[in-house]
Formats: sequence, structure tokens, C-alpha cells
Amino acid sequence: MLQSERILRFLGNNIVFLLVFASSVHGQEVKDTKEESGFVLDKIIAKIDNYIVLKSELEAAYQNYLTEGNVASDQAKCSLLNRMVMSKLMVAKAEIDSVVVTDVEVDQNTSQRMSVILQNYGNSQEELERQYGKTLDQIKVELRDQIREQLLAREMTQRITKDLEITPLEVKRFFNKIPTDSLPYYDADAEIGQIVRVAKVNAKQKEETRLRLEELRDRLVNGENFNELAKKYSEDPSARANGGEMGYVGRGAMVPEFEAVAFKLRKGEISHPFESPFGFHIMQLIDRRGNEYNSRHILISATPSSDDIARSGIFLDSIRRKILKDSLKFEHAAKLFSDDAETKGHSGYITDPDGGVRVSLKQIDPAVYLTIDTMKVGHISHPQPYRTDKQKEAMRIIYFKAKVAPHQANLKDDWHRIQSAALAEKKDKAINKWFIKARQDVFINIDPAYNSCKLME
Repeated sequence: MLQSERILRFLGNNIVFLLVFASSVHGQEVKDTKEESGFVLDKIIAKIDNYIVLKSELEAAYQNYLTEGNVASDQAKCSLLNRMVMSKLMVAKAEIDSVVVTDVEVDQNTSQRMSVILQNYGNSQEELERQYGKTLDQIKVELRDQIREQLLAREMTQRITKDLEITPLEVKRFFNKIPTDSLPYYDADAEIGQIVRVAKVNAKQKEETRLRLEELRDRLVNGENFNELAKKYSEDPSARANGGEMGYVGRGAMVPEFEAVAFKLRKGEISHPFESPFGFHIMQLIDRRGNEYNSRHILISATPSSDDIARSGIFLDSIRRKILKDSLKFEHAAKLFSDDAETKGHSGYITDPDGGVRVSLKQIDPAVYLTIDTMKVGHISHPQPYRTDKQKEAMRIIYFKAKVAPHQANLKDDWHRIQSAALAEKKDKAINKWFIKARQDVFINIDPAYNSCKLME
């Protein structure tokens, strides 16, 4: 059954399976609570074996849905609840089927998520603890449980849908059954490419960075606190939260340069400065158990000089001139010379979340938009300063290949989007079919207040 709202969600967002978690961290025991601003009643609205869905979680997910510009409806709330129940069912079924995720993977994802949460609170541990009413360690423990569930549900989803493919005929059938008045209207799209050249740091700058870290190492050897120095000097964004401690990870989890040092150190030993793709580090081994280890580090990146940056620009300008003379194709140049791994893998082109090279002008980086706004289609910009996602100084050239005017969805201009939506629907049906079968293996109880959602039918 494809209703207009569902079609728009598929075509607009291309979501295969939505894992909804509350914006706040909840414990396992749920009690009625009162707040000074008024009476707030929270309760369990769904129980799936040992897992629960809270009313507050559903309401938080629904509010997030509305803030994204979606229209309020009971059907949308039921859909969110259905997916939350389905997520919990997947976790419960994963336990029955002995599906596991490693502690290393859970710990890594927890650290990454904590870094993002802390950034949202201005990297202030005190403000975060005040807002949550819990200590940082308590938040980490509860967040870790949520992430474990999320990873288990993702693993189950992948198992259910891994062999599904979509044919061109299925894409056309999917599109043709959508009522014309339900087709989404897309704003202007563009095909935009880039070639990025990260500035290569000269030997003098590298040596200065090594000396800074050697000084910090001396201070640590003389008894200063590693966590405090990491919070003060490390350029690793997570250091403000974890004091440089990385948590237990296994072989292959970190870049080779980092891992090699970790397995050479003795427990408690502090390394001399060493280089990785992220910059220069000093590391202390906290503990090692078999192929897993826990370490802490301080990261400082060597800063390229203005001459280093200028050399990247000169190199890109020579590439640009070759492309304009048609002695070198842009796509080939991007694969050979670009330092941006994401766009390099797509021949230099910026892609949407599903890998399509046609992107909405409303969703591209504002800096890119401002650049192409002054360009003609088919032109390539002169080299311009750029800071990569890893905060490295670089230069880049931008290729404005094509522009598509605002239009209603059609197979010619939007094949990739429609293909992704058709595959998403196929996967969604497979998950629903799995849900009907799997629910016989677990205990499920839904609050009667949500009977109208018909979750168990």
C-alpha cells in the first residue's frame, strides 16, 4: 500500500530503515515523574521481550519528524512507533539468533557519539551533566546500551535485505503506480565536481610540532597528569570528554601507524612523537589484553605554511589548464590527483546520500553554492582555499558540470532517486514480512492506547 505521504517520504529522504532513538538518555526502569513546569507522565507503551519503548521516546521522535518540515498526522506517529517496535524486535531476535556486535565496535561508536553530543553543548562537560542530570560516566554507560541495540538492529537489517536488488523494470513499475499529483517537486539540481589538494607540510613545520610534543612528553614523564594535558593541548575533538583515552580497541580499528606504536609499548610507557595521517601523537599504553588495547594520546597537527598552501594552488592551476585544453579529463584528473577520498571515489563529483551525482542546490555546502553562483555551466573555478573535513589546509578547484531546473520527479532526470526509493520500498516490504514471522518468537505487548495503529496486524 503506497499512500502519498509514504511515497513522499521514500522519494524525498530515501530512507531504507529508520532507527529512532530518543534525544535524551533513558534508564531501564521507568517511573512517573513530575516537573516544576507541570505534570509529565512517562510510561512504557511497548514491551518486546526485555526491551521497551517509552512514550517520551515516541514523542521526541515525532517532534523531530515535525521539525524536519513534515505534516502532522496520526499515521506518521504510528509509523514511527512501528519502526521503534521493529527495531526492538530486531534486537530481541538477534539475541535469539546469537547475532552479536563486538565490544570494540560498540566502544568506538559510543566515543564518536559522545564527541558529537559534547560539541552540541559547547564541549562543556559541566553543561552536559547539568542538562541530563547525570554524570558523564552514567551518560556513557546508558548511551553505550542504546548504541549496542542500534548496531544489532543494523546487523539484522543487513542480514534481512543483503540479497535484495532492483531491476530497471521494477523501478519503472514503482514510478508508474505513483499518482501524478503525489510526485514530489524538486528544486534546482546540479552536477558539481571538485579536485582537492591538501597542503603538504614542510620539514621545518613538522620538526617544530615534534618538539612541542617532546616538551609535553617530558612534562608527563615528570609527573604531570596525562588527561589534563590532553584536554588542554590535544587537537583530537574527543579529548575534552575523554582526556585522550581511546577505550579498548582491537587490531585494525586504528590507523596502522597508531596501532604499530600501541603494540610496541609496555603498559604505562609513553611513546616519543610519531606521525599518522591525522598529525603527530604521543601515546601512553594503559592496558593490553590479547589483541585489544586501551591507550591515551595527545594529537597535534603540523600546520602548513603559506608557501605550502600556495604550492597546492599552483599544482591545481596546472591541472585546471590541462583540463581546459582538453588534454586531461576532469574525471581522470580527480581519480589521479584529488586528496578528497569521498569525491575521488565518484570521479570527483559531489554525491547525495544515495551516491547520485545530481545534488540539490539547497543541500550543498554554502561555500560551493557561492562559488558556482558566479560560474557558467561547464566552467572550472580557479584554485581556492579549502579546509577539509579533517580540518586540513588545502586548495581546490570546482567544476560546474550541469544544472537541472526545478521540476516534478521524472524517470529521465531522477532515475537514481527513484531507483533508490524503489529499492527502499522493496527492503521495507522484506523487513515487514520478516517482522510478521519473527514476532511469533518473542513476547510483544503494545499499550491499548495505540490499538488504532494496528501494529500487530
